[in-house]
Amino acid sequence: MGGIATWTGLAVAASLSGASAALPAGAEGEEGLLIHAGSVIAVPGEAPLGPSTIVVKDGQIAEIAAGYVDRPGMRAVDLKHRTLLPGLIDTHVHFSFTPDTKLWSAAIDTPEDVALLAFSNAKKTLEAGFTTVRDVGSDGYSIHALRDAVNEGVVVGPRIFLSGTSLSIVGGHGDMSGLNRKATEALYPYDYTGACTGGAECALRVREAAKYGADLIKITSTGGIMSQQARGLGQHLTDEELTAIVTTAHSLGLKVAAHAHGGAGVTASVRAGVDSIEHGTWLDEATARQMAERGTWLVPTLGLLDGRKEADASPEVRAKMAEARAVAGRNIQLAVRHKVRIAFGTDAGVSPHGQNARQFRLMVEQGPMTPAAALRSATVDAAALLGQSDRIGTIAAGKRADLIAVDGDPYRDVTLLERVATVIKDGRVIVHDDGSRP
Repeated sequence: MGGIATWTGLAVAASLSGASAALPAGAEGEEGLLIHAGSVIAVPGEAPLGPSTIVVKDGQIAEIAAGYVDRPGMRAVDLKHRTLLPGLIDTHVHFSFTPDTKLWSAAIDTPEDVALLAFSNAKKTLEAGFTTVRDVGSDGYSIHALRDAVNEGVVVGPRIFLSGTSLSIVGGHGDMSGLNRKATEALYPYDYTGACTGGAECALRVREAAKYGADLIKITSTGGIMSQQARGLGQHLTDEELTAIVTTAHSLGLKVAAHAHGGAGVTASVRAGVDSIEHGTWLDEATARQMAERGTWLVPTLGLLDGRKEADASPEVRAKMAEARAVAGRNIQLAVRHKVRIAFGTDAGVSPHGQNARQFRLMVEQGPMTPAAALRSATVDAAALLGQSDRIGTIAAGKRADLIAVDGDPYRDVTLLERVATVIKDGRVIVHDDGSRP
């Protein structure tokens, strides 16, 4: 792990560990934790358990016992008046930027600046109850450093699976434009932006990403709503390029997430065998059926435009925002109708970090999904998309002790997930409001 993550961790770890915690972070010590919960949704989508005790040792769930039990030497966390759930998972975030990040930021920000911003965004996300994320597009290697720092215990943050830089056509959504040529070539050379042309070069970009530590591959199959271009949202990567990327990634054991808005690009990506469609704004009936048949996931990012105001955008971007708003919700409605697998993902970075849980209400309103199904998309199903079902996504013995608690029943009111009272990640208490404050 690089020096940036090390000094970043030393500088800021203390700020996270003190976040509204009645129990200090790490208070579980070597003896572990006893969590007394009034209700436990161990497997989202299934009936909850009654009063229970979760025994946590070495960052893992060691036991689930009925009722409230005590163990000598173990500290208890009192959640008898709350509902305990698995830690939430957001499969589409961008920690290296926010809705306020400017087009020219790369001319000003250093890698150290980006690392600190990313840590701040990760902190907000974890405190909101999201213990695992998939970062699908951040330039440079600051997110790699953050991921490694979290994994090594240098800093406390959500578990991160990352793609690094997205792969794009030259001048496409992942290849920065909007500045003059001299500035663009200096700040965003093609090998930095992941731009590629033809099957051979696109396969090379996949191998490079794998070489430098990517957990998955992210591609931009179509134009993007927020990119500074007027050329629309249709298919960008050719069928040859898509097939080369998918074949190469799968041969290396990496999944492919495809940013795709326009219908033709969505269909081409599914045909090429990508693992997930990100956004799918203009998903159509035929392609939804094909996704269901092939097992292709949809990550609907319903809060995509929440952090963006049309007045702050260029005329080209405003036009695309208006087009997208006109069909908002169609993607998830088709996915629900045709039983496409749905994984929770918000596009935080484009939308505000730390407000990820606001998407639950949109899934219920627009799907329409039941609260239980929406919650399952951010736990059981998101873990499956990540290939991490044996570690996270449910509360079970042997899994990581990633847990959150809310006041009330989220099966009845999914908006309760916007107000998480307790967050525990890897058995470490991150946030715990004991309810005693006015």
